[in-house]
Order: sequence, then C-alpha cells, then structure tokens
Amino acid sequence: MNGRDAMHCVSTCFISIRMIKIYLKKGKDEALARFHPWIFSGAIARTEGQPEEGDIVHVYSHSGSFLAVGMCQIGSIAVRILSFENVEINDDFWFQRLSEAYALREKLGLTDNPQTNCYRLVHGEGDRLPGLIIDIYNDAAVVQAHAVGMYLCRNSIAEALKKIYGNRLKAIYDKSSQTLPFKAGLNAKDEYLFGSNPSTIVLEHGKKFKIDWEGGQKTGFFLDQRENRKLLEEFCKDKKVLNTFAYTGGFSIYALNGGAKLVHSVDSSAKAMQLTDENVQLNFGDKAPHQSFAQDTFDFFKETQEKYDVIILDPPAFAKHGNALKNALQGYKRLNAQAFSQINKDGFLFTYSCSQAVSREQFRLAVFSAAAISKRNVRIVHQLSQPADHPINIYHPEGEYLKGLVLYVE
Repeated sequence: MNGRDAMHCVSTCFISIRMIKIYLKKGKDEALARFHPWIFSGAIARTEGQPEEGDIVHVYSHSGSFLAVGMCQIGSIAVRILSFENVEINDDFWFQRLSEAYALREKLGLTDNPQTNCYRLVHGEGDRLPGLIIDIYNDAAVVQAHAVGMYLCRNSIAEALKKIYGNRLKAIYDKSSQTLPFKAGLNAKDEYLFGSNPSTIVLEHGKKFKIDWEGGQKTGFFLDQRENRKLLEEFCKDKKVLNTFAYTGGFSIYALNGGAKLVHSVDSSAKAMQLTDENVQLNFGDKAPHQSFAQDTFDFFKETQEKYDVIILDPPAFAKHGNALKNALQGYKRLNAQAFSQINKDGFLFTYSCSQAVSREQFRLAVFSAAAISKRNVRIVHQLSQPADHPINIYHPEGEYLKGLVLYVE
C-alpha cells in the first residue's frame, strides 16, 4: 500500500481536519445550481488548503455559501461532485450510494434474472458517482476508476459491494490501470480486491458468453449493447450478416440465434476473434454458419466481394474529446459509405457511435452524408441508445454517449 492509499484509508478524519475549501468566481455557481456534477478549473477563484488529486473538497460560492462536496482532480474538470449536501464521504456514504444503484437495477429486473446475469451496477454520473464504473458478471464485480479519487476509495467501495451482495459475490476485480489519468503517478495495477477465479461464463437473454475481464477491453464485455443485440435478432432470419468491430461476437451470437444463414465477424484483434469462436461454440456447437476474420474493418471492406443483407457497424470511440471531432465525423462518414456499398437491396444497417464528443445530430449528419454519397434510398426505422442500466443523469446530458440508427437501405 503506497502513502496515498494509506492516507485515504483514514481519509474521513484526515479530510475533515484539513477541510479543503474551494471558492468559485462570482456568477460561476450557476451550473451547480442546476446540479451539474462538474466544476471546471476556470470557475475557481481561490482554494484554502493544498489539495492533492483525489482529495475530498468542499465547494463554496463567491459569497461563502456551501454548494457541494466533491473530488479534486487535475485538468479542465477540476472537481467531480459527489453530493450537493454537506455530507461526510465515509463508508456509510459508499454503502448508501451503491445501495441506491442496486435498487434501480433491482427495479429493472436485472439483479435476479435467470436469463441475464450480467449488467452495469454503476454508470458514473448517471448514478451520482462520477468517475466510477462497476459491471456485474454473474458472481464477479469488475470495477473501473476513471478518476483518482475513486481509485483511492476502491477498498471502501469493495467493502460496500460485499455488504450489498453477500455470498452472491465471489470476486471483485479492479481494472483501473488503463483508465486513470496518466499523470497521476499511481502505478496502478489491475488486481483482485476480493476473491479470485469466479465463473467467466455469463448469460445475456439466455445466450452464453465467455468474459475476459482481466485481458479484454473495457471491463470485458460491452454491456451497453444488450438490448440492441436483442433487436438485431429479429432482422436476421435467412440473412447474410456482417458484424464489424465484432470484439467477442455479441451481435454475431444474436444473428445466429435469429436464424442467419451466414455470419461473418470482423475485428482487428486475433484474441477477440478467438473469443468470438469460443462463444459461437458455446451456443451453437461446430455447425454454425459462422466465420471470423482477424482483420481491420476498412481493409476487409476493400477486399471482400461478398454482399450482405444486414451489416453492423459498432466501432470504438472515434472521438474521445472535442479536439478529435472533425476527424471522427469523417471517419463515421467513410465507414458508413463503405457499408452502403456492401449492403444488398432492401438490407438493414445497424450503425453506432459511442463517442461522447459526437452529438446525436452530428452522428446522423455523418451517416446522412454517407447515404448521399451512395445514392441509395435510406430510411431510419429505429433510433437507439444505451440501456436502462446505463442511466443518464438528467442534469448531465453528456452522459448520453451511445447513439444508434437502424437503416433500411433500398
């Protein structure tokens, strides 16, 4: 345990003694009055104390009125708000906030569902825990901290999870090493905070998936496409289907279950394609009409002579920040134009963007431009988003990151 970790194990008393205070510039408290969970560095007038990244800070207006409690960080977003009430950030806080997240998933029918035992428990600002992601895979919880403060509180978070789930939880895995700010200097290592070697096979709408949270992308699976995968199944009967950026084959499994006569999965990662093949084997044995291609999607489009009835485009985020927006929109236009050229008459294109920096309108314009280039008649039949276990805080519209369109291509 390093010095920062040791300090934060007793951080409740320590922080209350230091009482780090941040005062905002006059007129810069309007966003907080609307319950937006971020404070930008340019809004800060002065600071009392010397906070380190991840420390708990109390935020005050220019006139000295209490506004919020949050976590300090370095960068344009200087504070992430945990509460607009003057509460102590201690073990009771973590238990209460995680219990509220669990209660929502319970109401959604996800916590005790025999057909689906994987879901997102905490979705950052959507669950009033900015910078924290927790995904549940049957009897394992995978935690990802995107902010230093959340990482430093990971053991308290793990203890709260154990209290909520009891003996249903066999392992808690922290996978924050790649999501923390590079300059934080924490030397974070992915590790089990509790237990080890739980089941790696999960169910989603009755389909089986092998999850690799230790070596895979994100927390091991893209849970945000669960309902969109289920929708795809309805479009695949006797169809030739292409699943690009397939990762571990989520859309491919649903296409096969929907009766597709041929499914091609494409991803640049050979390891992902191996997991896709294992997932196909898990669900359908050796005789499924499926083939994997460990290849860049753009290269695949250039080389294939095959035409498809259904194409799925689910690329990684082309723009992780506003500076990359222009190039991202060009990328979406180019990718969709390739798909329009490979799709059969009366085909369906499922196209997505998970770039938070790209708005729904900007994404649609990029796809519109691609359709215009193709000179095909195209109609929108579905507009898609993230599922209910990835909630959007109404005061934080930036949380609506996943955008999707189902297009009918004549």
